[in-house]
Amino acid sequence: MPPKTKAKGSKRSKDSSGDEEAKPSKKSKKNIEENSAESSGSEELDLTEDCVKRGDKHSNFKISSWNVNGVRAWLKCKPSSYIMREKPDILCLQEIKCDKKDFPKEAKFSGYHMYLNSADQKGYSGVGIFSKKEPLEVVNGIGIEEHDNEGRVITAEYKDFYLVNAYVPNSGRGLPRLEYRQKWDVDLTAYLKKLDKTKPVILCGDLNVAHKEIDLANPGSNKRTAGFTIEERNGFSKLLQEGFTDTFREFYPDKKGAYSFWTYMRNARAKNVGWRLDYFVLSKRLVPKVCDSVIRSRVKGSDHCPIGLLLAL
Repeated sequence: MPPKTKAKGSKRSKDSSGDEEAKPSKKSKKNIEENSAESSGSEELDLTEDCVKRGDKHSNFKISSWNVNGVRAWLKCKPSSYIMREKPDILCLQEIKCDKKDFPKEAKFSGYHMYLNSADQKGYSGVGIFSKKEPLEVVNGIGIEEHDNEGRVITAEYKDFYLVNAYVPNSGRGLPRLEYRQKWDVDLTAYLKKLDKTKPVILCGDLNVAHKEIDLANPGSNKRTAGFTIEERNGFSKLLQEGFTDTFREFYPDKKGAYSFWTYMRNARAKNVGWRLDYFVLSKRLVPKVCDSVIRSRVKGSDHCPIGLLLAL
């Protein structure tokens, strides 16, 4: 493991990625509150759709990942009902927007070890890992100070793999952080490659990129929108070229309408005008152990939905 570090424009298109880390307008706040008041939708979670067996492999290990867009708002949706049905061995959360000392006790789920990495700025960013099995080691950040003060990465080491939970920076409206985002992508890839030399890597989280045109509803109008710029897409392509695999597209290369994020505006979720921003990206040598990579699009509670990875370990 690398050394431990201290955790600390132009008008957008109508379907653009709202994952901007900016203060919402009053109208947006109303929409967020109305959507947050919905139940988690766990009653619509159909686990029978999962491919739990692939060839001679049978799934015995599950990882879930979810950008919750603020853990306190998320808790209003009673996500424990979803967690009880999903029963992940590891749950990764992004954008928790909460310090460890202020973390709600209702989100300290029974039976899980909890590890958090919060941003220096209060109420901003932050990631967390909830694991049934205690990891060998947990590290915050990637060892680069300019990145690590935003609480965007937490790594847990297990016997057979590293799990990296990431909330990748959004380039923002008008792309003011695009140059920084490009540097981030290079540095994160280098970090993952370093880990991969020791043991396989599972990267999950909100990676804030729709890699191909199939990964968002309206690609034509979003060429210079954060999350779909050629620079961000190329950054993700370069990661895959370094020996990593986008598991969802590995199993569902042509599946359309498969999104994990919908803006709260214009009834986008009901119309399925979305983006696939959330991923499980694995070292290629781990892919044979994957039974399925799923998107829980019917589970509500955030502007993102959970995603899942089923493994035969």
